[in-house]
Amino acid sequence: MKYDVIVIGGGLGGLECGYILARAGKSVLVLEQGRQIGGCLQSYRRNGLEFDTGFHYVGGLGEGQPLHRVFRYLGLDSLPWFRMDEEFDRITVSGCEYALAQGYDNFAIRLAEDFPKEKNALKQYASLLHETECRQLDGLNPECQEDDFASSLCEANAYQYLCQSFRDTGLIDAVSGASLKMELRKASLPLFTFLHGNSGYIGSSWRLKGSGSMLPDTLAEGIRKQGGEIKCRAEAEELIGKGGRIVRVRCADGDEYEGDVFIGAVHPASVCRMIRQEGGMKPSYRNRIFRQMNTFGAFTVSLVLKPGKIPYFNYNRYVYRNADVWSSVSTGGIDRVMISCKVPESGSYAQQIDLLAPFLWEECLPWAQTEVGRRGEDYLLWKERIADACLALAETVMPGLRDAVVRRYISTPLTYAGYLHAPEGSAYGIRKDAEATLEVLLSPHTPISNLYLTGQSLMMHGVQGVTQTALFTCAGILGRDWIWKHIVEEK
Repeated sequence: MKYDVIVIGGGLGGLECGYILARAGKSVLVLEQGRQIGGCLQSYRRNGLEFDTGFHYVGGLGEGQPLHRVFRYLGLDSLPWFRMDEEFDRITVSGCEYALAQGYDNFAIRLAEDFPKEKNALKQYASLLHETECRQLDGLNPECQEDDFASSLCEANAYQYLCQSFRDTGLIDAVSGASLKMELRKASLPLFTFLHGNSGYIGSSWRLKGSGSMLPDTLAEGIRKQGGEIKCRAEAEELIGKGGRIVRVRCADGDEYEGDVFIGAVHPASVCRMIRQEGGMKPSYRNRIFRQMNTFGAFTVSLVLKPGKIPYFNYNRYVYRNADVWSSVSTGGIDRVMISCKVPESGSYAQQIDLLAPFLWEECLPWAQTEVGRRGEDYLLWKERIADACLALAETVMPGLRDAVVRRYISTPLTYAGYLHAPEGSAYGIRKDAEATLEVLLSPHTPISNLYLTGQSLMMHGVQGVTQTALFTCAGILGRDWIWKHIVEEK
């Protein structure tokens, strides 16, 4: 059978593309190399409990927000979403605590209580955040020739903007503290990436009552209901070209599938490696992809708690040992951590808490050539030592947390690399750079006319960013008119 569209990768972006295209009447095949779909959103089960690998909360699901419209179309709006507290993120930097509030006006008012001299600057910043969110989908408008707003923000440096906007360095730490879920780099992070990664959450913030795997599972069910197919344990090994187009994909098990259009929903470097020199990929494009640097990875400690010990808290905590949250992540210790509490199945006490810390691949190099489950006693002891450091930093704002823990499960960038084939265990894909936007910000289009890309390495990362990127990928296939009419403007 020949498919209209073959999607390589069953993470969020690939499944969203598969769903949209199947609903548009295309015959769709999704190939996933792993045992289960989901990518960074997949979960795993231990002793009767489910643990998320990458999903903890999402922004932008409030009525009228862009993601709400898209999730309604994708059938994801009916999942058991649980709105977080008005003060949804609490930031502790060098012992000083600040709160980020939902609602753009509330956000500015709440921070102005701590920084009264910055009241006007906070209003202007909140206004820019709001505009960023409202204009997220402008590039899909068929009447919009060029998105000058996004382009100008991509070329601006986020840290420089904050320093020019705010006089108090403590306020820079406060508004940046929840950005541990992206790579803060003073020299290069684009203002657009920073604003986009924060704006939706300030509009509204939500957790799922249940595991993050409900998102990919719901999308997969929708794909199959519309006649699409999903094959797991189907590792795409080669994209075979003919006449300047990709004509079929060969998997590691020898099976081959023909298609009219192909979408690479994995790391762009992985897509390029699937194409032999005779496949039609320009060497200049291939070299451009291979030159890109990847963002850092994540060290995660998933805690199982004793019953009745820690009351459930409906917000996240971000803890920094030292001032200047924009300082580089260094090797040899843990100096920042995110604390996220899973919505309990019942009752008012927490059952599971996740600790997440940005982590460099360099620390993992002694075991980089080893396989999952075969890394030796030194690796296990090293993991436990780093986990202890994460727990110690978390206890500075949650005294007694260690005594409430029954069990803990640990993952490192090596885990991401092993299970998700993420280069260098990268948590957020290719690094964005305001000084080289044309080089780094990748289009869904490739030099091969029927090969597209999608996912967090292109324009934006996170659930909201990947979802938006999936729309742009599908617009390349169906046209902007179709996406705008059926998804963005659909009532």
